[in-house]
Amino acid sequence: MIVILKQDPPQKKIDELLHWLEDFHVNINIVKGAHTTILGLVGDTSKIDIESVQAKDIVESVQRVQEPYKNVNRKFHPDDTIIDVHGEKIGEGHFKVIAGPCSVETEAQICQVAKAVKASGAKFLRGGAFKPRTSPYAFQGLRAEGIELLSEARKETGLPIVTEIMSLAHLDLFNDVDVIQVGARNMQNFELLKELGHCDKPILLKRGLANTIEELLMSAEYIFAGGNNKVMLCERGVRTFETMTRNTLDISAVPILKKVSHLPVIVDPSHAAGRTDLVKPLSLASIAAGADALIIEVHNDPKNALSDGAQSLTPEAFDTIMGDIKSMASYMGKQL
Repeated sequence: MIVILKQDPPQKKIDELLHWLEDFHVNINIVKGAHTTILGLVGDTSKIDIESVQAKDIVESVQRVQEPYKNVNRKFHPDDTIIDVHGEKIGEGHFKVIAGPCSVETEAQICQVAKAVKASGAKFLRGGAFKPRTSPYAFQGLRAEGIELLSEARKETGLPIVTEIMSLAHLDLFNDVDVIQVGARNMQNFELLKELGHCDKPILLKRGLANTIEELLMSAEYIFAGGNNKVMLCERGVRTFETMTRNTLDISAVPILKKVSHLPVIVDPSHAAGRTDLVKPLSLASIAAGADALIIEVHNDPKNALSDGAQSLTPEAFDTIMGDIKSMASYMGKQL
């Protein structure tokens, strides 16, 4: 249920309304905008009579929310959420590029790529330490050592690091990670999402290979329910019958997510396409559709990469594409 208050209500009246609502044993989220205060009621609101709420002299309007996702719903939070990571902001017009290799391989590799993407304008460094692979015989990542190497690259460049978690057993290893990524295969790992809801770190939540937009939002709701509201949604392509691309980028997901949720939306054109020649057009299309950030794979030697070399740009190619990305972002009124 959403309760919209009249402009500038007395605090005493607000306290009285909150005290009255608390008797119904619902969680109350208070959102104060520039001109409006909204109360978002989460829980069993069936016993709350809308007309009784509406009768309160400080209440402007009341409406029930039919969608199963509450906290991530824009109805509860009309203003865009901004995720701030050490001064680098994503959301509400703040646009960023996250770049780096699919897998962390060596200290020289990750530091070289980190310096290159920073010089081109990327503000975050991505790199896989734990790698979910289809084949059990493929490279699975350097694990804890990979996180240590990412930390070394951060020391040299100052770029916040983004890396994927695969198991609750590894959570302690992510204490020094700036943004924890939940990959497509773990989007509905609900026990993991619950635990991430208790940590005070931004979460980059990727849409599953065959999941709906509502299922993505419900996964974000799991994290919010635990108390962590630092969530970013990532569209990385879904599996269809098309064979010319690795996945099919659902570009329509970007404006839909922006409409129904207040969370920042990130697009991963590398995983969506699976080929470097489509990274530029998909990146530009994503910005035009309203994306708040891009996450792009860059490797200093893609032909010999231990994973996903076919979709990884060279630092030189990334630098060229960044020029177009900056121009498009500026045209769309984004702050880089």
